[in-house]
Amino acid sequence: MNNSKSFCDMHLINTRPAVFFDRDGVLNYDSGYTYKPEDLRWIDGAIEAVRWCNDNGCFVFVVTNQSGVARGYYTEQDVDLFHSAMQKALRAHGAHVDEFIYCPHHENGTAPLYARACGCRKPQAGMLRSLLERWPVDIGRSILIGDKKHDLEAAAACGVPGAHFVSGNLMSFLRKNYLLR
Repeated sequence: MNNSKSFCDMHLINTRPAVFFDRDGVLNYDSGYTYKPEDLRWIDGAIEAVRWCNDNGCFVFVVTNQSGVARGYYTEQDVDLFHSAMQKALRAHGAHVDEFIYCPHHENGTAPLYARACGCRKPQAGMLRSLLERWPVDIGRSILIGDKKHDLEAAAACGVPGAHFVSGNLMSFLRKNYLLR
């Protein structure tokens, strides 16, 4: 009797659900091209929602379009500083994001390096596909929470269920829209 497991079998055994959060308008208030750490204002219940996901064994990913880079409003370093501020605030509450991923491109941008169409920019699914290739995610037990139609379109393109968050308390929304199966 052969009890050995292939890498593929072990990968399937070790998968975990993931919660993919859009950033602006879902985790933090969107003040229009939000990038300064001092402008970080959390959506009600956002920190609790991330901590709940962590406590329940879910991967937590932030998947965000950041066209402000392509438009020349701020730099990729500014995006990284904002994400570091988010992570620091979350850690102070016993929570964390497993990975932040963003698309700095926009076809109407003014910064030459970033002024182009991109397969990562939602509604394209490149950012999600990248995460799914690198992390052992159980897609059937995962969800993407976004505030715009293009967030949900990107999720659907990868077979990830999506939930449309408009406003309110994110933790209450998560409880209503996501049950670990």
